[in-house]
Amino acid sequence: IKGHYLNATAGNCEEMIKRAVFARELGVPIVMHDYLTGGFTANTTLSHYCRDNGLLLHIHRAMHAVIDRQKNHGMHFRVLAKALRMSGGDHIHAGTVVGKLEGERDITLGFVDLLRDDYIEKDRFRGIYFTQDWVSMPGVLPVASGGIHVWHMPALTEIFGDDSVLQFGGGTLGHPWGNAPGAVANRVALEACVKARNEGRDLASEGNEIIREAAKWSPELAA
Repeated sequence: IKGHYLNATAGNCEEMIKRAVFARELGVPIVMHDYLTGGFTANTTLSHYCRDNGLLLHIHRAMHAVIDRQKNHGMHFRVLAKALRMSGGDHIHAGTVVGKLEGERDITLGFVDLLRDDYIEKDRFRGIYFTQDWVSMPGVLPVASGGIHVWHMPALTEIFGDDSVLQFGGGTLGHPWGNAPGAVANRVALEACVKARNEGRDLASEGNEIIREAAKWSPELAA
């Protein structure tokens, strides 16, 4: 689904809902909310509005680093991610493992599973300290965004799989031929990596070669 993420975050719930209504009137299919700065009550209110009115709710996690980056205080992002799933949202920024918003690979995969799977087995190595059964509570898709580009595609495909959102801002607009060829390059790289993975190729060791092979047939990717 294509659509601009209109940010409905506001200083109070009333203004937030006004912005969501305005977005819906414009025909926008997706609105965005900063759930930590907006607060859980506001986020749940907006989530209910979006579900009732056919809008997707994209969740940004602005301010999370103040809470989860320090090792000696605060709380881990896996806790914030689980709280978001209970509060409501369709996709949330979850780090990238690669790119500028790096995170520990196994820990990131742990809370990605907590976001989108119905049943997650205990796995202390990935930061899952007890088995989690979400029963019928809707899942949330992880969003990889921040400093990623076509050469990260093999790792992103391997790490996040099919049920994810990959956002390329500078990785699209920074293409020497413009934003449309940049989008083509990203799409070609993604489809090449998915095809190679489905054929049984090892994206971790063959990723760069897979991108080079695809670039032979795509001038946008080769640029």
